[in-house]
Formats: sequence, C-alpha cells, structure tokens
Amino acid sequence: MICADFFKSPDEALLGFCITGHAGYADFGEDVCCASVSSAVMMAANTITEAFKIEAKVGVQENEIMLKLVNDNGGEGDKVLLGLLTHLYFLAEEFSGRIKVNVHIKSN
Repeated sequence: MICADFFKSPDEALLGFCITGHAGYADFGEDVCCASVSSAVMMAANTITEAFKIEAKVGVQENEIMLKLVNDNGGEGDKVLLGLLTHLYFLAEEFSGRIKVNVHIKSN
C-alpha cells in the first residue's frame, strides 16, 4: 500500500508530505497505480522547487519521497500541495485499498 502523509500548520497551511510504499496493483514496471502517484509527486515537487523556486527540503530514498517547505511566503507551495493532496484522494478512490491518504496537523 502507498501511504501519503501530508502535514499542515495549525492555521491549515500545507507544509509538506512524506509518501512511502508500493501499491502492489500489478507487476513491477506495469503498475499504473504506482506510476500515477510517482508522476504526480514528481510534478508537484518540481513545480514547487523549479517553477516557483520555493525553498524546500526534498529527500528521496527507496520506497520514500518527502518534501518540506522551508519558506512559502507567497502561498504557491501550499496551493501545489493542495493540488497533489486532492489528486491523491481521487487516485485513492480509483485504486481502492492501494493508497491511504492522511493529513496531520503539526503543533508549533
């Protein structure tokens, strides 16, 4: 299962995400569920860091990618993360039981 954990500030601004696991929907190289999630996550991360030039910590390891906004003064990063969160909710509905989306409120 793919676990997508998003983090919000107490004022509801999205701060980042950590996505782990595999969908197990199909054989390696043929898993459209994993490919859909991976593509969406890469686009969101690249939009934040390359298109909007928002400072973010990004980490990629085997079965895990994380992104944490360092400075999002204009709010564009929050909007991109909201787009990703929404997209993953729809994918979770389409690929029932393969993707779990959680949102956590971070305390100060």
